Amino acid sequence: MWWNWLPWRYVIRRVARAHGILDPIALLSHLHRFAQPAEVAAPMELLRAGVLFHARGLINTGAIQHNLDWIWPFWVQRQFDPSDDAFIPRAFSITHVNLTHRNWTAVGLPDVDALPIVDPHGLVTPHWDGWSLEGWIVADDGRQLIPSTINGRNQSAASVEQRFELEPSPVVETHSHTNGLDLVSRADVIAQRGIAHCRTTLVATSDAPAWLVVALRPYNPEGVSFLREVQLASQSDGWLVNAADQVRFSEPCAGHKFSRYRDGDVDLRLLARSEAMSVHCDVGMATAAALFRMAPHERREVSVDVPLKADASADDRRSAQPARAVNVPTWHEALAGCCTISIPDARMQFLFDAALRTLVLHSPGDIYPGPYTYKRFWFRDAAFMLHALLCLGFESRAERVLARFPGRQAHNGYFRSQEGEWDSNGEALWILDRWRELTGRGPKPEWRHAIERGAEWIVRKRLADSLDAPHAGLLPAGFSAEHLGPNDYYYWDDFWSVAGLRSAAAMLEQLGDHSSPTKYRSEADRLMAAIERSLALAAPRLDQRAVPASPYRRMDAGAIGSLAVDYPLQLWAPGEPRLLETVRFLRENCFFRGGFFQDMIHSGVNAYLTLHVAQVMMRAGDPQAFALIQTVADLASPTGQWPEAIHPRTLGGCMGDGQHAWAAAEWLLALRACFVREEDDRLVVGAGIPEAWLSPNSPALRLGPTATRWGRVSVHIAPAAEAIEVRCDGPWHAAAPPIEVAFPGRPIIALDSATNRATIVRDVAAPLSAFGSRLAP
Repeated sequence: MWWNWLPWRYVIRRVARAHGILDPIALLSHLHRFAQPAEVAAPMELLRAGVLFHARGLINTGAIQHNLDWIWPFWVQRQFDPSDDAFIPRAFSITHVNLTHRNWTAVGLPDVDALPIVDPHGLVTPHWDGWSLEGWIVADDGRQLIPSTINGRNQSAASVEQRFELEPSPVVETHSHTNGLDLVSRADVIAQRGIAHCRTTLVATSDAPAWLVVALRPYNPEGVSFLREVQLASQSDGWLVNAADQVRFSEPCAGHKFSRYRDGDVDLRLLARSEAMSVHCDVGMATAAALFRMAPHERREVSVDVPLKADASADDRRSAQPARAVNVPTWHEALAGCCTISIPDARMQFLFDAALRTLVLHSPGDIYPGPYTYKRFWFRDAAFMLHALLCLGFESRAERVLARFPGRQAHNGYFRSQEGEWDSNGEALWILDRWRELTGRGPKPEWRHAIERGAEWIVRKRLADSLDAPHAGLLPAGFSAEHLGPNDYYYWDDFWSVAGLRSAAAMLEQLGDHSSPTKYRSEADRLMAAIERSLALAAPRLDQRAVPASPYRRMDAGAIGSLAVDYPLQLWAPGEPRLLETVRFLRENCFFRGGFFQDMIHSGVNAYLTLHVAQVMMRAGDPQAFALIQTVADLASPTGQWPEAIHPRTLGGCMGDGQHAWAAAEWLLALRACFVREEDDRLVVGAGIPEAWLSPNSPALRLGPTATRWGRVSVHIAPAAEAIEVRCDGPWHAAAPPIEVAFPGRPIIALDSATNRATIVRDVAAPLSAFGSRLAP
């Protein structure tokens, strides 16, 4: 192209120097030296997301710190409070972003691609990346209850509590109280005349005459979201927002107030006389309030409905079509036949049930790892989430997502999530094969071409075995999972590629191909041999057998990615010493208060990566695995959700989406593994069941039906005074597999092959030393 002939580097350098700016070309050149040479310096998708994120942060900088007399969302109140652990000095920070309380909970209907979110203090954001609604109480004597300003530190008489109701449909309830004022906000999604609506129901009481206020806010849990125009409906029973969005009240308001940015927040004008029917703000910071009269000690209820828009996501910002709720399943129908659990820990039971609903909400047709920041598709996140859906009985829900995989494949066979990440082909092929295994049905013939092209891409992408370097035969340097560090030759990519090639071979063989399976198994063996050679070269340099993130990295938090060889891929045998040494390193150097702390990028405690470590330990027979599961349970929000990474002091979200569906999937898979785990030749039952659940006074335990490669199985465990009864029920695809019971700290025994039952007498409990072969040396 002609523009490649122009001396861009010279021009950029001259312009930068003329303005006294560091030479950006030289700066980028030095920055790239921290990484291995790679085809892509960083995925454009991540750069785009980062630019948008900090563009919002730049707007926040201009709007928030100069207007601290406004009512701002909960995270701003905390992050700008110098007495709070969440306080962040602003100094040289050119953007103000939510780094301390990235927490929210989505509500919705099955198969409706519109997910309103609710923050920890009840701020409701109906539309993706849009404005928000909040309920207030303002008493005639001057007292106020504004939930977002309550932080529990300097208002000992005030409190905010939140919970997630699951039945009959998900509802986020936020209860705020202070000094005789009480407000309950309930947010959910309902269907009205075939359209999905976000409904916020406010129930208020006051010990004195007061106003219940529905406040329209120009922000959401990320920061400012522009409100340029608000118009009151002719019957005073709603607003038209930005000439596009409807807000409807259950009754006409008794009073209304508007304010523009230059006049301050509407909170400052609630008592001012106003006859205006609309407001227009060029800055985009209009605020509005609808007032409903409250009598002392009387229950006052007002609901606010917002018709939702479909497909409002990071992948499609243009849609303004209504979110259809016609012919969508009810929650009862969507959950029918799925795996259920019965355990004595009520909190973990709730987290399991909440996670099921999180997965259903985030798979309305496509599948997303979050309702807001991560409302887009990635093969990596999808593989884990789809695996949970398949294991827990959502076969058709997973199948319709998998049906889109071929359409996402480039002509060269690349299953592209982000350019420069080389793990996606292995993940796509592996989860397609898991569908085959777990459903007992052969791979779909229409997938064949995509499978072949995906496997060929891996074969072509590998570097030459003849290279005189530790990365010989591996995948090229890439950005990989973005939390592992700068571009490098990540073993994570290689392990997934081995699994992908083996999966392709198994699927093509079942499709009647008699030559390709041999080829791809051979290629998988060659890649695994290259990995083993590379690890053998790395061991003397590291002076230990632990598996680093890449051939050139020292042991650091990035080594968490190398655990994929064990979980979920099971490419090495349980208890492989190199993996256990890796786990030991991570636990001794990269854990904080019982959870894995990812130093790179995430800079927080990561729930799903902590559960990866727990899965490796559980497979090795280490009874300490359950302590990690307990830690993750303790880190869950009151609504049963986990952000992608958790701030070590505030315990709020500090990275990614505030409701991470991948974390929910890992929670479900971890509890499933406590009850039942597949190995190549057998099922392992009870490997993660804690001793407390097996006490004579413990109620019966159950999980199922859960899909396995042998069929759908339900596990029943009945503790009694003298023995523990274990039973596994089919139905099986063919014959039942060998089944062993491996309760932590007890001898491993086989279930009777005729009855699939076992009785474990309590006096045969063995000390943990009896399991030395399964534990870290």
